[in-house]
Amino acid sequence: MDEILSGGLSEGRVFLLEGNPGTGKTTIAISFLLEGAAKGEQGLYVTLSETEDELREGAGSHGLTIGGNIKVFELVPPESLLDAEQQQSLLYSSDLELGETTKAIFEEFERVRPRRVVLDSLSEIRLLAQGSLRYRRQILAIKHYFSRQGATVLLLDDLTSDSLDKTVHSVVHGVIKLEELAPNYGSERRRLRVIKYRGQAFRGGFHDFVIKTGGVVAFPRLVALENRRDFSRDVLASGIGQLDDLLGGGLERGSSCLVLGPAGTGKSTFALQFVTAAIKRNEKAAMFVFDEELGLLFARAKAIGIDLQRMRDEGNLHIEQLDAAELSPGEFAHRVRERVDSADAKTVVIDSLNGYQAAMPEENALVLHMHELLQYLNRQGATTILTVAQHGLVGDMKAPVDVTYLADTVVLLRYFEASGRVRRAVSIIKKRTGHHEDTIREFRISKDGLSLGQPLDEFQGVLRGVPNFVGKPDPLFAPGKKDFDHS
Repeated sequence: MDEILSGGLSEGRVFLLEGNPGTGKTTIAISFLLEGAAKGEQGLYVTLSETEDELREGAGSHGLTIGGNIKVFELVPPESLLDAEQQQSLLYSSDLELGETTKAIFEEFERVRPRRVVLDSLSEIRLLAQGSLRYRRQILAIKHYFSRQGATVLLLDDLTSDSLDKTVHSVVHGVIKLEELAPNYGSERRRLRVIKYRGQAFRGGFHDFVIKTGGVVAFPRLVALENRRDFSRDVLASGIGQLDDLLGGGLERGSSCLVLGPAGTGKSTFALQFVTAAIKRNEKAAMFVFDEELGLLFARAKAIGIDLQRMRDEGNLHIEQLDAAELSPGEFAHRVRERVDSADAKTVVIDSLNGYQAAMPEENALVLHMHELLQYLNRQGATTILTVAQHGLVGDMKAPVDVTYLADTVVLLRYFEASGRVRRAVSIIKKRTGHHEDTIREFRISKDGLSLGQPLDEFQGVLRGVPNFVGKPDPLFAPGKKDFDHS
């Protein structure tokens, strides 16, 4: 959150943190005071709507302890105000309550002399004011008082009284708004936005965040242009000669490759070849798997000679299974960024974009999210392999999301039928970073791994799924032929 705010909250200013109940205002406020306490600053939490016991219990659920340099001031109406017999009728009771409330807050401040103050919440003061003019005057009085004392103040507003009232927005130094969204399926999604911050730049737009044990974790929106690292644009081979020939030598470092094809064609297997090659070069790799259970993936990879378990145990491979129903796009980008920044992963696999799309069913900016993520990875010198499963098996197939224009290289996988057998073919549709073959090659997956044959020069219509033979009889498709010649 400090990164979003370009360092944090300006000292000696008054800020507004607003959001509906349950969005995390209290948790952020407690963290704000605890951070000050860790630096030896006195803190004051003024609660008008929650008891001190409730506040401490809520903090305890996050493993946080309110104590030491933090004073909790529980401000509740005097019991006489609840007694009908003692209520006077010459003056409005709200006039007395508002004045007494403000006076009590100032007296407690004078007694504690804190550097950081939290006032929870403004809804109670708004109700006591019973009018926009009195409410604005009261907020101005509170702001001027705390500003003269040099305290940094966080005002909380749960928006239960009047969510359209922007009175405080014009008075305070900065405004942070928290929102909670409920998708049709999956857990709730939370996001925050800095609406206003006088005299200081901040990262605009919405930023995803989560509430977990320990407090709030925010995920700043990724801006690729802010991140760049110098690196050498080497060509990285896959370790399979025919595949490297098809790719014109391999994939360039700092580029992205999209592997596109119907289900079962071997998209993950192609990605694993580049992971294995990277680890053989003594580089780190990271895989983010949406669609497949890791135990099954490990067993399937080991059956073709790739020991993912050993790679992970040796610390060369970070592999993570992601639940699309529980993950926001901001958190996913943060996890990828963390592996590249802290673990220096040079090869990143996202398997698949179908799962990534499922993580944001109500998001309209999937391509923009992916654009920023790919640009960031490219600028860090990481080679990214993405997979997308197309709908259908043969013929005219559609992808759920078109990101082919974002990727630097596009590898197309297809099923095709020939001589009464279902076969697989691979071709390179696009490569921005250099030459590549324009041929179509058959490939097979066996216990020895991935292998490619010679170009299918004498067939037409392979990518449609039902090719026509236009050449001389080839031993590749001779009756009884079980495999092709790799020589």
